[in-house]
Amino acid sequence: MADLNIAIAGLGTVGASVFKIIEEQSDLIRQRTNSNIKVTAVSSRSKGKDRGINLDAVNWLDNPMDIVNLSDVNLVIELIGGEDGVAYDLVKGSLLSGKHVVTANKALLAKHGKELFKIAEDNNVSLYFEAAVAGGIPIIKGIREGLSANKIKAVYGILNGTCNYILTEMANTKRDFAEVLKEAQDLGYAEADPSFDIDGIDAGHKLSLLTSLAFGCDVDFDAIAIKGIRDISLIDIEQALELGYKVKLLGITKQENGKVMQTIEPCLVKKQEVLASVDGSLNAVFVDGDFVGQSLFVGHGAGGYPTASSVVADVIDIARNIIINPMSLTIRDMQPQQKADINDRIGCYYIRLMVNDKAGVMADVTSILRDNNISMETMLQHGRSEKQSVPIIITTHETTDGAINKAVQKLSKLDTVTEDPYIMRIEEL
Repeated sequence: MADLNIAIAGLGTVGASVFKIIEEQSDLIRQRTNSNIKVTAVSSRSKGKDRGINLDAVNWLDNPMDIVNLSDVNLVIELIGGEDGVAYDLVKGSLLSGKHVVTANKALLAKHGKELFKIAEDNNVSLYFEAAVAGGIPIIKGIREGLSANKIKAVYGILNGTCNYILTEMANTKRDFAEVLKEAQDLGYAEADPSFDIDGIDAGHKLSLLTSLAFGCDVDFDAIAIKGIRDISLIDIEQALELGYKVKLLGITKQENGKVMQTIEPCLVKKQEVLASVDGSLNAVFVDGDFVGQSLFVGHGAGGYPTASSVVADVIDIARNIIINPMSLTIRDMQPQQKADINDRIGCYYIRLMVNDKAGVMADVTSILRDNNISMETMLQHGRSEKQSVPIIITTHETTDGAINKAVQKLSKLDTVTEDPYIMRIEEL
């Protein structure tokens, strides 16, 4: 029976949960791996903090980089976070010293993934990251192993629980964005600085990894077109519901004719679609394979125990001596990503205009849409006001992103339009 000695760097909610699972499930893990797995060293910011775990028998290191030089440690769990700094140095140093690494750090891999995967490959060690995407949902193993007989055509879904919670609460309680965001912060769903979540960056990091895994191309976070939920109003939520849709922040990656398109953006999804019913802080990911068809993965995308469950699952794979390429292909077989032109994307769109309620407004609007070859499907206007702006909601027939963007630029310059138009894609899943 082999020993697997682990060092954990970062003892926040997830790190403490990993420690608890390894301690409490030790007999079960031993039976499933035929290995003795134990945490022998830890490093975190504050030694005296009460984390609900007993660290008396564990080597405490004030400097996480000291882990690299521990000869008795086989595996390092990096839960520090951040795309650079100590997290990067620790992961790189551990791999170079012949240690396996498990991380939940999506930002790190979105920026340095190719380099770090190459180091792991060259040193015949594992760099696993199930917990970096969708928390407790086994989406990485699902694509890399469970669907490995398929050519993946598309991956799409809800990749950020904070945004999903906010959009769900806005729809259910008819409260505006700022109020629900404050509640999400109070409940611990959103950070004090929520920018990474609400601006789509967190979901983008995850999508970049899914794209690389699904299509065998380099990780390219900069290739993603990202739009968050910061500018969504209660008007948009309510009008979407009236039209038969719910608003969801979707990550979508598709490959057609060798070119990849990656987007993070709020979309209108028909109420009867499965993704429309995934509410609260849950995540959900569809994978479309050429032989298997669509597979759906749903679960908790964050939180201490769900994320820790994925971390320990990677540890168990390493204990079983399952060492495979983290992106399924070897680095030399992965190809540079060929980016599709988003202006050529075809679809239907939702447009919200805030206008002065004057004669001739609709004539100006429709003429701009006509000049850009955009046909309206519906137009909603509720209420009139001579003193305040009123919303006009338009949905279109199929057109292109390029045409919509040109039309919106011209609409924004109309004297009767009082604020920038807001557009969302109507996604047919």
